[in-house]
Amino acid sequence: MTQILNGKRGIIFGALDEQSIAWKVAERAAEEGAQFVLTNAPIAMRMGEINKLAAKCNAQIVPADATSDEDLNKLFTESMQILGGKIDFVLHSIGMSPNVRKARPYTDLNYDFFHKTLDVSAMSLHRVLQTAFKLDAISEWGSVVALSYIAAQRTFPDYSDMAEAKAMLESVARSFGYHYGKAKKVRVNTISQSPTWTTAGSGVPGFKEFFNYADSMSPLGNAKAEDCANYCISLFSDYTRMVTMQNLFHDGGFSNMGINAAMVAPQGE
Repeated sequence: MTQILNGKRGIIFGALDEQSIAWKVAERAAEEGAQFVLTNAPIAMRMGEINKLAAKCNAQIVPADATSDEDLNKLFTESMQILGGKIDFVLHSIGMSPNVRKARPYTDLNYDFFHKTLDVSAMSLHRVLQTAFKLDAISEWGSVVALSYIAAQRTFPDYSDMAEAKAMLESVARSFGYHYGKAKKVRVNTISQSPTWTTAGSGVPGFKEFFNYADSMSPLGNAKAEDCANYCISLFSDYTRMVTMQNLFHDGGFSNMGINAAMVAPQGE
């Protein structure tokens, strides 16, 4: 370990269980010398094992619903008190679609569910950034990273309304990234990760088949959660101070592939 986050303070959203990318990011951030607060919605905390992670990383937990301005104000205010200063990095690892959970086809979406998808999965990033901006809670040259997916640019039918949410998420990162960069040199980026075996990802219909397809298509194979965590750590560090307003593909090359010869080779070759 190089301790590249030594002295840095952070907030990590969305660690549910040991499969989640946010969980891996928290483990790596602790190894690299950071102090941070863990947070998730109260209902998600009841479903997960966040207390176990907090004990391992010597981190405190502040519950917060990322769709609540009041909760986010409390989260940033208490986090600065707990950590003893402004925040240097934030991980936004939040996503949920009631339409996907209820197996509603894309051509028959429930629009109340759709609103909830956008609120939880995309507008929450704007709320997080706006709250931090108003409180002046993030240090100059701080870094905010949100997790996205290539369905923001390309069609994956079973991803349903989460595709719109990810497109909105990436747009928020660009738009707020401009304003936060001009005002405080704060960086805002999204990472478009490979299909990953997480509790959330594996809930998408047909996930196993698509995971195998992407793994075969990508020259490097699918990026694992641990690899994504390492990428997040690099974006939190001072080594990437001039990277902002970007959607960064972390997918083993999948996003630039047209076809992989191995997928069309005759049987037995």
